Amino acid sequence: MRSTSNNSIEAARSEGSVGSAAQQRGPDRWNQGAWLFRDRTLHGLEILLDEVFAIPGTGIRFGIDGIIGLVPGLGDVVAGFLSLVIPLAGWIRGVPYITLVRMAVNLGIGVLVGSIPILGDVFDIAWKANRRNYRLFCLHLGEPRRNTSRDWAFLLLLGAALALIFAIPLVLVLWLIVWVGHALAPGSGVGY
Repeated sequence: MRSTSNNSIEAARSEGSVGSAAQQRGPDRWNQGAWLFRDRTLHGLEILLDEVFAIPGTGIRFGIDGIIGLVPGLGDVVAGFLSLVIPLAGWIRGVPYITLVRMAVNLGIGVLVGSIPILGDVFDIAWKANRRNYRLFCLHLGEPRRNTSRDWAFLLLLGAALALIFAIPLVLVLWLIVWVGHALAPGSGVGY
Protein backbone atom coordinates (compact mmCIF):
# COMPACT_ATOMS: atom_id res chain seq x y z
CA MET A 1 0.00 0.00 0.00
CA ARG A 2 2.80 2.34 0.91
CA SER A 3 4.66 1.82 -2.37
CA THR A 4 1.46 2.59 -4.30
CA SER A 5 1.07 5.95 -2.55
CA ASN A 6 4.75 6.75 -3.13
CA ASN A 7 4.35 5.88 -6.80
CA SER A 8 1.34 8.18 -7.13
CA ILE A 9 3.26 11.02 -5.45
CA GLU A 10 6.18 10.49 -7.83
CA ALA A 11 3.78 10.43 -10.80
CA ALA A 12 2.19 13.71 -9.69
CA ARG A 13 5.62 15.28 -9.34
CA SER A 14 6.72 14.14 -12.76
CA GLU A 15 3.53 15.55 -14.29
CA GLY A 16 4.29 18.92 -12.71
CA SER A 17 1.04 19.21 -10.81
CA VAL A 18 0.36 22.37 -8.84
CA GLY A 19 -0.04 20.51 -5.54
CA SER A 20 3.40 18.94 -5.68
CA ALA A 21 5.05 22.27 -6.51
CA ALA A 22 3.35 23.87 -3.52
CA GLN A 23 4.51 21.01 -1.30
CA GLN A 24 8.08 21.46 -2.49
CA ARG A 25 8.09 25.24 -1.97
CA GLY A 26 6.99 25.11 1.69
CA PRO A 27 9.98 23.18 3.09
CA ASP A 28 12.36 25.00 0.74
CA ARG A 29 11.25 28.38 2.09
CA TRP A 30 11.84 27.25 5.65
CA ASN A 31 15.22 25.73 4.80
CA GLN A 32 16.26 28.93 3.03
CA GLY A 33 15.25 31.06 6.03
CA ALA A 34 16.40 28.67 8.76
CA TRP A 35 19.97 30.01 8.62
CA LEU A 36 18.70 33.16 10.35
CA PHE A 37 17.96 31.25 13.57
CA ARG A 38 21.18 29.18 13.78
CA ASP A 39 23.45 29.80 16.78
CA ARG A 40 26.29 31.00 14.55
CA THR A 41 24.09 33.56 12.76
CA LEU A 42 22.55 34.82 16.01
CA HIS A 43 25.98 35.22 17.57
CA GLY A 44 27.15 37.13 14.50
CA LEU A 45 24.09 39.37 14.69
CA GLU A 46 24.76 40.07 18.38
CA ILE A 47 28.36 41.02 17.58
CA LEU A 48 27.30 43.17 14.61
CA LEU A 49 24.70 45.06 16.63
CA ASP A 50 26.63 45.50 19.88
CA GLU A 51 30.36 44.74 19.63
CA VAL A 52 31.82 44.90 16.12
CA PHE A 53 33.81 48.14 16.63
CA ALA A 54 36.28 49.03 19.37
CA ILE A 55 37.57 52.38 20.55
CA PRO A 56 41.36 51.97 20.55
CA GLY A 57 43.02 52.15 23.95
CA THR A 58 39.77 51.47 25.81
CA GLY A 59 37.72 48.39 26.48
CA ILE A 60 34.68 50.06 24.90
CA ARG A 61 33.06 48.11 22.11
CA PHE A 62 29.98 49.10 20.14
CA GLY A 63 28.07 47.98 17.10
CA ILE A 64 25.84 49.37 14.43
CA ASP A 65 23.03 49.67 17.01
CA GLY A 66 24.87 52.63 18.53
CA ILE A 67 25.65 54.12 15.12
CA ILE A 68 22.24 53.89 13.45
CA GLY A 69 20.70 55.11 16.70
CA LEU A 70 22.24 58.50 15.89
CA VAL A 71 19.69 58.94 13.09
CA PRO A 72 16.86 60.81 14.83
CA GLY A 73 13.65 58.83 15.20
CA LEU A 74 14.18 56.20 12.52
CA GLY A 75 17.53 54.86 13.78
CA ASP A 76 16.21 53.48 17.06
CA VAL A 77 13.20 51.93 15.35
CA VAL A 78 15.38 50.15 12.77
CA ALA A 79 17.79 48.97 15.48
CA GLY A 80 14.83 47.76 17.54
CA PHE A 81 13.50 45.70 14.61
CA LEU A 82 16.93 44.15 14.02
CA SER A 83 17.13 43.35 17.71
CA LEU A 84 13.87 41.37 17.56
CA VAL A 85 15.58 38.52 15.68
CA ILE A 86 17.19 37.00 18.81
CA PRO A 87 13.97 36.89 20.90
CA LEU A 88 12.07 35.58 17.85
CA ALA A 89 14.64 32.80 17.44
CA GLY A 90 14.30 32.07 21.17
CA TRP A 91 10.55 31.75 20.83
CA ILE A 92 10.83 29.47 17.79
CA ARG A 93 13.47 27.29 19.46
CA GLY A 94 11.60 26.87 22.77
CA VAL A 95 13.15 29.34 25.21
CA PRO A 96 10.87 29.69 28.30
CA TYR A 97 8.33 32.50 28.20
CA ILE A 98 9.76 34.14 31.30
CA THR A 99 13.08 34.46 29.47
CA LEU A 100 11.32 35.91 26.44
CA VAL A 101 9.76 38.53 28.72
CA ARG A 102 13.22 39.38 30.04
CA MET A 103 14.45 39.72 26.46
CA ALA A 104 11.53 41.99 25.59
CA VAL A 105 12.23 44.16 28.62
CA ASN A 106 15.91 44.42 27.65
CA LEU A 107 14.88 45.57 24.18
CA GLY A 108 12.22 47.92 25.53
CA ILE A 109 14.68 49.61 27.86
CA GLY A 110 17.21 49.90 25.05
CA VAL A 111 14.73 51.39 22.58
CA LEU A 112 13.04 53.76 25.05
CA VAL A 113 16.18 55.13 26.66
CA GLY A 114 18.02 54.94 23.34
CA SER A 115 15.50 57.32 21.79
CA ILE A 116 16.90 60.18 23.90
CA PRO A 117 19.27 62.07 21.57
CA ILE A 118 23.00 61.45 22.16
CA LEU A 119 22.63 60.29 25.80
CA GLY A 120 20.44 57.43 24.65
CA ASP A 121 23.08 56.31 22.17
CA VAL A 122 25.69 56.31 24.91
CA PHE A 123 23.27 54.25 27.00
CA ASP A 124 22.78 51.80 24.09
CA ILE A 125 26.53 51.29 23.86
CA ALA A 126 26.71 50.52 27.58
CA TRP A 127 23.43 48.53 27.86
CA LYS A 128 24.07 46.12 24.95
CA ALA A 129 20.57 44.62 24.88
CA ASN A 130 21.47 42.20 22.09
CA ARG A 131 24.41 40.77 24.03
CA ARG A 132 22.19 40.38 27.09
CA ASN A 133 19.50 38.67 25.02
CA TYR A 134 21.94 36.36 23.26
CA ARG A 135 23.39 35.27 26.61
CA LEU A 136 19.88 34.62 27.96
CA PHE A 137 19.11 32.70 24.77
CA CYS A 138 22.19 30.48 25.14
CA LEU A 139 21.67 29.96 28.87
CA HIS A 140 18.05 28.88 28.54
CA LEU A 141 18.38 26.96 25.29
CA GLY A 142 20.45 24.34 27.08
CA GLU A 143 17.71 23.95 29.70
CA PRO A 144 14.63 25.09 27.81
CA ARG A 145 11.97 24.62 30.47
CA ARG A 146 13.96 25.60 33.55
CA ASN A 147 13.42 29.07 35.04
CA THR A 148 15.96 30.37 37.51
CA SER A 149 15.39 32.41 40.63
CA ARG A 150 17.13 35.29 38.86
CA ASP A 151 14.39 35.22 36.19
CA TRP A 152 11.66 35.45 38.80
CA ALA A 153 13.52 38.10 40.84
CA PHE A 154 13.95 40.18 37.70
CA LEU A 155 10.25 39.97 36.90
CA LEU A 156 9.29 40.81 40.50
CA LEU A 157 11.54 43.88 40.48
CA LEU A 158 10.16 44.87 37.08
CA GLY A 159 6.59 44.52 38.35
CA ALA A 160 7.39 46.56 41.45
CA ALA A 161 9.06 49.27 39.35
CA LEU A 162 6.09 49.43 36.99
CA ALA A 163 3.66 49.58 39.92
CA LEU A 164 5.70 52.45 41.39
CA ILE A 165 5.78 54.27 38.05
CA PHE A 166 1.99 54.04 37.78
CA ALA A 167 1.42 54.78 41.48
CA ILE A 168 3.39 58.04 41.61
CA PRO A 169 1.05 60.00 39.27
CA LEU A 170 -1.98 58.55 41.07
CA VAL A 171 -0.66 59.65 44.46
CA LEU A 172 0.14 63.11 43.08
CA VAL A 173 -3.36 63.49 41.62
CA LEU A 174 -4.97 62.38 44.90
CA TRP A 175 -2.74 64.77 46.85
CA LEU A 176 -3.69 67.61 44.47
CA ILE A 177 -7.42 66.84 44.88
CA VAL A 178 -7.14 66.82 48.66
CA TRP A 179 -5.09 70.04 48.64
CA VAL A 180 -7.58 71.82 46.37
CA GLY A 181 -10.47 70.50 48.48
CA HIS A 182 -8.90 71.92 51.66
CA ALA A 183 -8.04 75.18 49.96
CA LEU A 184 -11.60 75.70 48.73
CA ALA A 185 -13.27 74.53 51.95
CA PRO A 186 -15.19 77.17 53.93
CA GLY A 187 -13.02 78.91 56.51
CA SER A 188 -9.75 78.13 54.77
CA GLY A 189 -9.17 81.76 53.86
CA VAL A 190 -9.10 80.96 50.16
CA GLY A 191 -12.34 81.43 48.34
CA TYR A 192 -14.54 83.83 46.51
